[in-house]
Amino acid sequence: MWRHMNKSIALIFVLFTMLLSATFFSIAATSAEEPAPPPPLDPKYMGIHGMVLVANMSSMYASHLPMYHEPHNVQLIYTIENKNLSLMRLVLDADLVTIKPKPFNLQHLMRGEKFTVVADVYLGHFERGGMPTFKDLPLNFEKQLYLRSLDDPEKSHIRHKYDTVDLPNNKRLLVHRIQTAPSYDQLILLFDNVSCMTEFATATAVPSESEIYHKLAFCGSMKPLYYETYDFRQ
Repeated sequence: MWRHMNKSIALIFVLFTMLLSATFFSIAATSAEEPAPPPPLDPKYMGIHGMVLVANMSSMYASHLPMYHEPHNVQLIYTIENKNLSLMRLVLDADLVTIKPKPFNLQHLMRGEKFTVVADVYLGHFERGGMPTFKDLPLNFEKQLYLRSLDDPEKSHIRHKYDTVDLPNNKRLLVHRIQTAPSYDQLILLFDNVSCMTEFATATAVPSESEIYHKLAFCGSMKPLYYETYDFRQ
């Protein structure tokens, strides 16, 4: 009788040990899967972060207007969730549309977070006589497409590099890697997904748009989206 009781007790002990081990490993696995919370936002990135809006068909993108000094020393491009048809028509038809958001911490976007900002939309540059078009418009930043710091950019030179961002339907976005002053910020939409040189030399450190397009001639059909030199003067 005692032998049977001892066997039962031993079996219960084994089952209890197995259950305890399974519970421990389940808790450990759950803890391992949970990402660590991000560090606190750096307050130095709080500010009014102007952006240019560009579009292709039904897709809209926001590109941060970078500068050399903090908190604006970042090249950053995001997809924008947009259901406002009037805004889409404006961005597709106008030469330049910019936004002046309410102050927010740019690190939200630098971290790749989904984030909503409330902004005023301007036809033209909001700091250079642009015309207010939409006021207090919520804009949903959905997906980070490009991020580059200007903490230590390449020295100003006649040789230029463009980074490539893949877009839907085999389209691509060319982003000029801003150098030290004098330099320029530029976005170009490529319609053909063909192999072509995106690093080349020009006559000057800040070439004309026509010279740039000539250098990119083998990239196929293209559409100029944005070209800025004023904020990158010597």
